[in-house]
Amino acid sequence: MAMCEVNGKTFETDEEGYLANITDWNEDIGAYLAQTENLPLTEQHWEVVNFLREYYNEFQIAPAVRVLTKAIGKKLGPEKGNSQYLYELFPYGPAKQACKIAGLPKPTGCI
Repeated sequence: MAMCEVNGKTFETDEEGYLANITDWNEDIGAYLAQTENLPLTEQHWEVVNFLREYYNEFQIAPAVRVLTKAIGKKLGPEKGNSQYLYELFPYGPAKQACKIAGLPKPTGCI
């Protein structure tokens, strides 16, 4: 396990940088993880990150990109529930990169 420090507290991450304990997550940690991805967060990024956290709390799984796209489309509308929009926000994979920033496990099926 690797470690990261945010605001004087140390947190465990796996070898890919995913938070080891999802209950450790807060927005400061999310911002730190985004910084490690060279991704400046906007309101649109936070909307997806918060959606993912709600989704995980409800279903106890980090969704793969197809499921994520469909679920976001249902809740936030078709202009946000499409791959092009999500890849513009999270170029290294909307499910994979957004889940990392949200402090969630890597979605199953992601390389």
